[in-house]
Amino acid sequence: MNNYIILYIILINLIAFALMGIDKRRAVRHAWRIPEKTLFLSALLGGSLGALLGMHTFHHKTRHWYFAYGIPAILILQLGLAFYLISVRIK
Repeated sequence: MNNYIILYIILINLIAFALMGIDKRRAVRHAWRIPEKTLFLSALLGGSLGALLGMHTFHHKTRHWYFAYGIPAILILQLGLAFYLISVRIK
């Protein structure tokens, strides 16, 4: 079970990272964009670290306050939840 969770977290973070890169490339080329809701959803589904790394790697959405504060807030909440679940399981 734990292996599936770890695999899911890795995959969703890679997807979130890739979505930021793809959207940045499309923005530069004035092409069809990935909706911001999709970018946030990928972070909410567990890809917040990938989204944050993608934002800074590709210099994308870093000036939008709702991304600059929202994605790190989601990451902090997810880390807090993970530590809580781990501590409950250990006891």
